[in-house]
Order: sequence, then structure tokens, then C-alpha cells
Amino acid sequence: MSYSITSRERVIKALRFESPDRAPRDLWYLPGIRMYREAELEALLAQYPPDFAGPAFRYGPSKRARGVPNEVGTYVDEWGAVWEVAEPGIIGEVKQAPLDDWGALATYQPPWEMLEGADFSLVNPSCAQTDRFVLCGAIARPFERMQFLRGTEKLMIDLAYGTREMLQLRDMVHDYHLREMALWAKTDVDGIAFMDDWGAQNQLLISPAMWRELFKPLYRDYCDLIHAAGKYVFMHSDGHIAAIYPDLIEIGVDALNSQLFCMDIEALGRAHKGQITFWGEIDRQYLLPFGTVDEVRAGVRRVRRALDDGRGGVIAQCEWGIGVAGENVAAVFDAWLEPLD
Repeated sequence: MSYSITSRERVIKALRFESPDRAPRDLWYLPGIRMYREAELEALLAQYPPDFAGPAFRYGPSKRARGVPNEVGTYVDEWGAVWEVAEPGIIGEVKQAPLDDWGALATYQPPWEMLEGADFSLVNPSCAQTDRFVLCGAIARPFERMQFLRGTEKLMIDLAYGTREMLQLRDMVHDYHLREMALWAKTDVDGIAFMDDWGAQNQLLISPAMWRELFKPLYRDYCDLIHAAGKYVFMHSDGHIAAIYPDLIEIGVDALNSQLFCMDIEALGRAHKGQITFWGEIDRQYLLPFGTVDEVRAGVRRVRRALDDGRGGVIAQCEWGIGVAGENVAAVFDAWLEPLD
């Protein structure tokens, strides 16, 4: 009797280095793809069904949020930061930070109402109704949230001086994220993901030593909480983060999404293949928006030669930006199915 592996089993085999039948698929797309190219998106998802699914849930209503994200203009997020969107379908940039003046810190409160009013009643049923790996994307992004609240330039100065207020802000944001993850840990999701963009094009945004002192303990807490609940840890960070790959492996990140093409992919493979699952990705700065189909395929082959030995530890992931041709995204998933020469 033949047995067909499910998507959930495929992802778990990849995470455990247990030789899945193929690399699991995971497509990310910016809001503009769903807003303006929905038919194209649905056709591609039908051709290359993803192995991941998200749970059904709802956070409580925010007291601060107003306006419409991803549309040209301004909106206010749940934490009170004012964002400006210059192009439809993108996330935008923070233009007014709620804690631009430290004087506001004494009375500032995170949006606790979102957690207190969260409705997770459909999470477990939605997990039971799919054979895909259910991954929840937690709100947690401490470094980025601190930037949104304080402003990037001012936060960098605060980090350099090690100010008391900066540490107070970090701990407040971290406490919020831990409480959120504790809610998810009680559900039936298979994995919990968090994020923080730590890399510039060629190096970390702060020194590795400062990162290890101020932020590594936060991520260790997240990993410990998630693993204690029997779930897998997924993390995303943009930029050149090779310096902290060993740290993320040490604290227990199971799958890491990073901009491989900012770094030495072959060196990453030699150092860390078999220690962590490379959760994509394919170059979205140059290859996907500007490359030909053949160049995209060559990029995938490069990643596979460096990281894919057939035992697992890789996920076929890429991000579909608003200016990227659908043919290039399809080429990514095609190339992951081809035998390596």
C-alpha cells in the first residue's frame, strides 16, 4: 500500500533532517500582490501548492490604530506609530514615533487590549482541518518595535550610550511579546515565527557583542518558551547576519529566513548545513525583480548546491514583490523540483 506524505510531515522531516521527498514550499507576497494581482497569485498557488498554512484567529481591537495600511497616505499602527505609505501595496515607513521624547515613556503602555481581547477559538479547529504545517506569525519584533516607537536614529544613539530608558523600553516590549507567545504556545499550531531585521547590506546594524548582550537573551526566551510547548521556532531577519548565525543556532532557532545573497552562501553551507534549516530565500534585491527566468533558476541551483544535500534543512521560499514577474516566482519553485546536475 502506497503512502503519500502530507505537507505537515514534509516540513517536519525537513526541520529534523530526515530526508523529505522534496523541499517544502513557502511563498511570501507583499500586500500589493493580493491587492492588485490576485488572479495571478491564485493561479501560482494552485500550480505550486504551499506546504504551510496560517491559523484562523483575531487579535482584539486596538485603541490607537486608525487609517488603512498599505494604501497611499498615512495610518497609525496599534502601538501609536504614524506610518507614511508613498506607493500602494507596500508597508511604508514610520514618520512619527510615539516615544520621540523620552518624557512620554513614563505613561506609555503597549496595546494590551489586543492580547486581552484576542479570539483564538478557531485556531485549533483550523489546525485540525489542514494537513499543512501550521505556522503562526507572532507580533514579536523587539528591535524593530523599539525603532518604530523611538525612531531609528535616536534608538541607535540610545544603544550606544546604554541609556536607562532604552533598557526600560526593551524590557516593556519583550514582556509584551512573551505574553503574546504564551497565548500561542497553548494552541495546536506546529510552529511560531518571530522576526527582527538585524543586517545592513554587509554587516550587522550594531556590533555582535552589543547584540549578544542586549538582544540575544530575548530570543533565547522566545525559543525556550516555544520549545517547551513542543513547537518549532522560525525566525526572519533581513540583511547580512552571518555573524550571529552561530548564536541563533545555539539558542535553538529551528528555521531561519535570511537574505542569503547578501552573504557568502557557500560559506554558510560549509559552516552551518545540518545545524539549522535554511528557510529560503532567493535574492529579491536583484534576481527576482530584474533577472531573467534562466538567471533565477541559476540562483536557485546555487542555493541548492550550497545548502541542499537531500537530507532536509532547506525550505523552498521566496518573496513576491509588487514589481516581480510571476514567471520568475514560478521559476523558483520549478528549479527546486529539478534534479541537480
